[in-house]
Amino acid sequence: MMKKDRKRINTSLLLLLFGRMVSDTGTGIQMVIMPLYIIDAGGSAATVGLFSFLSLMPTLLVYPFAGVWGDRLNRKMIMVATDIASAIVILGLAFASYGDRMNLILLLAVQVVVALLYGFFDPATKGMLPRLVSEEELTRANAILASLRTLSGVLSPVIGAALYTGLGVAAVFLINGISFLISGSCSVLIRYQHTRREFKLQEKGFWTDLAEGARFILGNRAIRRFCTFFLVIYALIQPVFTVVLPLFFRSRLHYTDTWYGYLQMAILLGALLGSVLVGVVFAKEKKATTSLFIGCFLQIVTTTAFAILLFPRSLSLFGNDTVLYFVLLAAVLSFLGAALMFVNVPVQTFVQKATPNEYMSRVFSIVGMISKGGMPFGALIYGFALNKIEVHWTVLAADLLMVFISVVFLAPLLKTRDNTARQ
Repeated sequence: MMKKDRKRINTSLLLLLFGRMVSDTGTGIQMVIMPLYIIDAGGSAATVGLFSFLSLMPTLLVYPFAGVWGDRLNRKMIMVATDIASAIVILGLAFASYGDRMNLILLLAVQVVVALLYGFFDPATKGMLPRLVSEEELTRANAILASLRTLSGVLSPVIGAALYTGLGVAAVFLINGISFLISGSCSVLIRYQHTRREFKLQEKGFWTDLAEGARFILGNRAIRRFCTFFLVIYALIQPVFTVVLPLFFRSRLHYTDTWYGYLQMAILLGALLGSVLVGVVFAKEKKATTSLFIGCFLQIVTTTAFAILLFPRSLSLFGNDTVLYFVLLAAVLSFLGAALMFVNVPVQTFVQKATPNEYMSRVFSIVGMISKGGMPFGALIYGFALNKIEVHWTVLAADLLMVFISVVFLAPLLKTRDNTARQ
């Protein structure tokens, strides 16, 4: 009987993982090309920053509401509905592009809609995963999810560059829209038992639910510290991938779009390696802190190295179109991708284990809103700063700030770990 139950749970887990992998591949294909498309369509650094802002901010704004609905309604049905709706609007972009009616305003407007839908989808997914596996397997399941999502991202840049170069942006939208249809179909087949709660539409009931989730987070010191740390770190690091890299690649480097796809693939290969190592080496709860320390240290080292590579002297030394410079840049970005996984996976597992199921979606929605709240504003700041300040000075300043924040965050954790070791 145990083997039969376990097989059933794993089947649902596989459907969840496969659906996420397919939709992440489609989304990755589109998102990696959008900065290049915006620049090619006449957009500026500020436009790229605005696109990144609109890709994130609506999601964060809807997170608290999505968390309450995710704990009240069937999480599986939320996933199916948002996948289908995302498919419809993105396929609309494909038809608009094919009919030569595409423009930047339409792209930005649709991105707001997609970001809102993802804001409802993400907390439901995170709330469902702990119901599909045992607590002992949760860290490994999160690592597998991160690995497969990253693996899909490894494929996305090369596929996206080939589609954009050979067939145009309409093909990019078409593939992404189809990926959401496949993801929604997988979600339909997941065996998930929804726990019904008393459902009230009154505004008072909604805000009471939301306040309960907020009080839970405020009462957990570790979760509060993680939220604050990620609020700053995400604001500093994420725009490096979404704003700095595409602009630097287009304006300072002399490689083709295919090489840009290879750079993105290097980032995700590093993230894949990092997530696999976390699942294999640091799966036990006692080793999670070690993974966190390694990840923070790698973040500091790799962002410093990245800033150095952006300086004009580095370009004149290695060349802005040589294989050597490309390999160095790809290696640094790959290690940065690994560093993010060393930090993200153990933190997500900790929050899931520390949160009761009835609070799961609410807590993750609020944690996501806080921890990722700096990302859209970081993208805007980077975008406007790069119009006036050289890219290498901008990134170096962000790197120094990240070093300071990391030291402040890690010092208490290091002290606690030393005290525990002595005991």
